[in-house]
Amino acid sequence: MKYLFIILALLGALICATPSWAEEKASGATVATQAAPAAAAEAAAPATPVVNKGDNAWLMVSAALVILMSIPGLALFYGGLVRAKNMLSVLMQVFVTFSLISVLWVVYGYSLAFTESGRFFGTLDKLFLNGMTVDSVAATFSKGVVVSEYAYVIFQGAFAAITCGLVIGAFAERAKFSAILAFMVLWFTFSYLPMAHMVWYWAGPDAYIDAAAGEAAGKTAGFLFQMGALDFAGGTVVHINAAVAGLIGAFMIGKRVGYGRESMAPHSLTFTMIGASLLWFGWFGFNAGSALEASGAAALAMVNTWVATACAAMSWMLAEWLIKGKPSMLGAASGAVAGLVAITPAAGFVGIKGAIFIGLLAGFVCLWGVNGLKSLLGADDSLDVFGVHGVGGILGAILTGVFCAPSLGGTGVYDYVANKVGDYDMSAQLISQLWGVGTTIVWSGVVSLVAYKLVDMVIGLRVPEEEEREGLDITSHGESAYHI
Repeated sequence: MKYLFIILALLGALICATPSWAEEKASGATVATQAAPAAAAEAAAPATPVVNKGDNAWLMVSAALVILMSIPGLALFYGGLVRAKNMLSVLMQVFVTFSLISVLWVVYGYSLAFTESGRFFGTLDKLFLNGMTVDSVAATFSKGVVVSEYAYVIFQGAFAAITCGLVIGAFAERAKFSAILAFMVLWFTFSYLPMAHMVWYWAGPDAYIDAAAGEAAGKTAGFLFQMGALDFAGGTVVHINAAVAGLIGAFMIGKRVGYGRESMAPHSLTFTMIGASLLWFGWFGFNAGSALEASGAAALAMVNTWVATACAAMSWMLAEWLIKGKPSMLGAASGAVAGLVAITPAAGFVGIKGAIFIGLLAGFVCLWGVNGLKSLLGADDSLDVFGVHGVGGILGAILTGVFCAPSLGGTGVYDYVANKVGDYDMSAQLISQLWGVGTTIVWSGVVSLVAYKLVDMVIGLRVPEEEEREGLDITSHGESAYHI
């Protein structure tokens, strides 16, 4: 009997507990039912773009490679081309220009170039990178893909710094150091920054969700972006822009003392070859980094940069060999730089055949640029900035419009509203490319003319003749590159 009561008690407890279990199960079902719509709503909401660590790493490495192009790449390339008494002055000019522009870039340059305002300038909303944090992002060329804005800042800042450094070669061996720095501030502010904004500023691919939104976003872009000009990595913004400034400077500062009568041969082609090699190496960051992603487009730009440069080095050397009877190290190095310049605007838009054609043609055309064209212009462009960067940049910018065509192996132009490559109109694209070239020449020419004139009035552009004869290393800096 005792055991019967125990069994009955246990059965009663189990029966009483059953509603509790059922209620708990029902409650769980309710929670799950309520969670399902919430999950569905969350899934339907557009996801916030998250920085891809691989893209970020590639962009930061690319920025470092572009910095390597300036210091020591460009400095050694230019330094080897001048006479020994001016070697240190060129190193100093490139090094300090790089430093100056780096500071100006974070103070106001980035803000004026890459914020939304008009077609020619941005705003001052990001002075000193105001409002930027480690979580700030910048758009790439793919929808939903972003990179850290700080990485984008230094990448674009390295472009600005080397562009200003390129100008120096045109008036090497006779300009005042203080005048160079003053000119760089003016030219960077009123030529480089608006050109960067005109060509590269846009709202980003995520703004192009439909035709109406795409049209509205297009109206906020820079002037040449709206005109449809293609410039993958700086044919207009960097090379033509700097070359025109250099040519104007060569005219306004005048020819070197003894030009055409005394030997002004490069003092160290060893340094020039090392500098050219560092430029080629760093240019992979310059061009492939401009894809902003570690993508197939970056790989295409990298291969094009490699092969076009090699083609230009060979074509310049072979042409010179035929003309002068001997191949030269200076010719091969100059050809390589010409190829790098010419492929820059086209790097991510053309196929391998287009890159080979551009490279081969750049070697021949730029050889004419530093000989025939230079004689026609009559300017003492010391290190052939216009003959290489101007002529090569113009050639590359125009041929981008030709070889971007899918029928010639190019990528075509992507339609972000339709989310596919659009129909390609070569004639229309060539007109857009000519808009880019023409605008850059006129804009940089006018700004440079005014800037040089202002600096000449306040400081004076040129060192005295006796200082020029002695050499700028000692007279401007009190140091010598060499002690023999």
